[in-house]
Amino acid sequence: MFRLVSTFFFLLAAQQFAFSQDTLPKITVNQISGKVLVSWTNPYTSVTNIGIQRSYDSLKSFKTIGSVLNVNAPTNGFVDTKIFIPPQYYRLFISFEGGSYIFTNSQRPGEDTIMVIPPTVEIIKPPVVQTWFVPSKDVFTDKDYNVVISLPDATKKKYSLKFYENDGTFLFEIKRIRENFLTLDKVNFVHAGLFGFELFDNGVVIERHKVYIPQDGKSIPPLDAQGYELK
Repeated sequence: MFRLVSTFFFLLAAQQFAFSQDTLPKITVNQISGKVLVSWTNPYTSVTNIGIQRSYDSLKSFKTIGSVLNVNAPTNGFVDTKIFIPPQYYRLFISFEGGSYIFTNSQRPGEDTIMVIPPTVEIIKPPVVQTWFVPSKDVFTDKDYNVVISLPDATKKKYSLKFYENDGTFLFEIKRIRENFLTLDKVNFVHAGLFGFELFDNGVVIERHKVYIPQDGKSIPPLDAQGYELK
């Protein structure tokens, strides 16, 4: 279960460790008493979600381990309560109003700076938080909620794409994608909601994921890790 470390623990670490926070999309990653602190300064004004991701590889296999409650705070941070076992890399997934998003560069924490937390300090039990939907980097919606297909090497590959209703019913197929960047008008999907897709390279499935198209005049609501609207 993903956990959000209490504000109290973060403030304690900030008081004991004089760190300078990088400005997004750059982040600062440090070890504190065997844990990892990810911190940043936020210059953006239209952020809807910030998810913290961890991987044992700097390029792939990132998993979301928590999210930030106050996404518009000028300075913020997240403490990974899992004991640091190198190599571990961290990055942020940041989504914005209108459906756009970015990933920060991955970063590995430096050497442990604080060795002992004073025994008089009581750590507040972290609350359980909801995980969030992370869109595909290949198939996603733009600011107008049309579906974008972004495949930089499409001219060299044999990509094809199938879309499905959320219940698995086949919707339509693009048998050969020959453009690196392609936009599908949302009217092709008939209605709003969650749709599944399969991306193929020369007939072999390389990604199965989902894309959410909101109703006209509305933005994408908060979605859980599976893409379903949070109630």
